[in-house]
Amino acid sequence: MRLAATRDHIAVVLNRPKYAGNIGSAARCAKNMGIERLIVVSDRDYRQEEIRQMSTHLAADVVDSIVYCRDLGEALSGFSYVVGTTARLGLARGPVVSPREMAEQAVEISRENDVALLFGPEDTGLTNEDLQYCQTVVSIPTSERFRSLNLSHAVMILCYEISVAQTGIPERFTPKMASSRELEGMYGHIGALLQEIGFLNPENPEYWMMHIRRLFSRIRLSAKEVRIVRGICRQLSWYLHHKKE
Repeated sequence: MRLAATRDHIAVVLNRPKYAGNIGSAARCAKNMGIERLIVVSDRDYRQEEIRQMSTHLAADVVDSIVYCRDLGEALSGFSYVVGTTARLGLARGPVVSPREMAEQAVEISRENDVALLFGPEDTGLTNEDLQYCQTVVSIPTSERFRSLNLSHAVMILCYEISVAQTGIPERFTPKMASSRELEGMYGHIGALLQEIGFLNPENPEYWMMHIRRLFSRIRLSAKEVRIVRGICRQLSWYLHHKKE
């Protein structure tokens, strides 16, 4: 029962998938590993018969309960921990972990928090802007000669690692973390204050904000801590305005 309860806190999020069949295949893979929450972010209308054909009737309940969103921020707003996936590496993508490392972290966090496994479009993957929502980024090791994975295969690998990790991690206290909505509000507040004091380069404000996001992602802030940070920002902004007077 404890494992089932933990998996209820984990969702697969497909951001702008190109093919309806891959949505169905992802639903089937997630259901195989006991994960039954699926969110699709897109403004397209997908052919339901293609989704159902690839999901098979055994995953029909997952398909029936798919949540469709038009905006990624909206889709992730209720999650406290977002795992991004990438095949491309580089400074802008941030440090990456292995699927096994990711699973151990995600399972522990999911005991008291909602966790999203975020996958990008089949042809391009997640953008740097998409990854800003993520607390950690995972890369699946593949052959250097052929790195591309089918979307549903990537979903299966991460969901499998989640399933394995759930049987081997001892239970311990896990604090309730701030939601993505709360974190995005905090980042907006910090960014506005840093622009006001001239810390951010107006031509490229996201450069330092990217590093600030990574810093706070490692801390795993609670909702109360987010309110404290925003309170500090408000007080500093108030002081700056009154000092000018």
